[in-house]
Amino acid sequence: MTRTMARAILVLTFLAAILAPWIAPRAYDHQYRQAVNASPSSQFPLGADNLGRDRLSRLLEGARVSLLLAPAAAALAVLLAAIVGILSAYLGGVWDRLIMGAVDLLLALPWLFLLLAVRAVLPLNVAPRLSVTLTFLLLGALGWAAPARVVRAQVRALLDSDFLLQARALGISPARVLTRQLPPNVAPVLLAQFCVSVPAFVLAEASLGLLGLGVSEPLPSLGSLLRDLESLPALHASLFQQAPMEMAAMLAPAAFLVLVICSFQLAFPQQEICS
Repeated sequence: MTRTMARAILVLTFLAAILAPWIAPRAYDHQYRQAVNASPSSQFPLGADNLGRDRLSRLLEGARVSLLLAPAAAALAVLLAAIVGILSAYLGGVWDRLIMGAVDLLLALPWLFLLLAVRAVLPLNVAPRLSVTLTFLLLGALGWAAPARVVRAQVRALLDSDFLLQARALGISPARVLTRQLPPNVAPVLLAQFCVSVPAFVLAEASLGLLGLGVSEPLPSLGSLLRDLESLPALHASLFQQAPMEMAAMLAPAAFLVLVICSFQLAFPQQEICS
């Protein structure tokens, strides 16, 4: 029951993300000067930010950016992991040691710190759409190492299987084995790594956005929306001095992020994914 509810929540959130341009009450970047820091009302259900922009519209657009492009980054990471893992296991010998040495080097570095360091040296003052592409290409390009080790282990287990022995006996070329025989047999592992990577990349983007290294303004993302909570005095005032509706509006992006990550964990349990 819990798993079904979690998957239903994920379906609803992804539908809301896809349909954000049509269901958002207002344009996410339009500034209403007369409504700066407006409290929640019928006109602005979650209030307005310090530039007079509708918080609900920005939350829907931010969910669209994060929830649609995190799977794209995960797909890129899994594709790179499949290429590296399959080649490493199939070639073996010195190639396997060199490739796995590079993978171990990447895994030895704290991934989030590596991500922050690489993103910090890249241009920050770029167009919003370009910043989206740059952020999630970076996530995919740096997130393949751990899945590559899993793929390599699976391929090594398949090297002595009957279907590969028959393929070699029939004279099937190594290129065909690499491109036609092995990928379908590691597909369940790749799917599992994809399911693990999506929430990890959502959190990684949130970390970048919180530090101002993610998606550029005025385009929102879940990470950039969390920056409203970086001021502890403002958060303290919201929690203990403001009305409950204003407090809920301020915490809405954080609550949405927690809901999505928890739903992923409940919908795709680790023990089920890895089995």
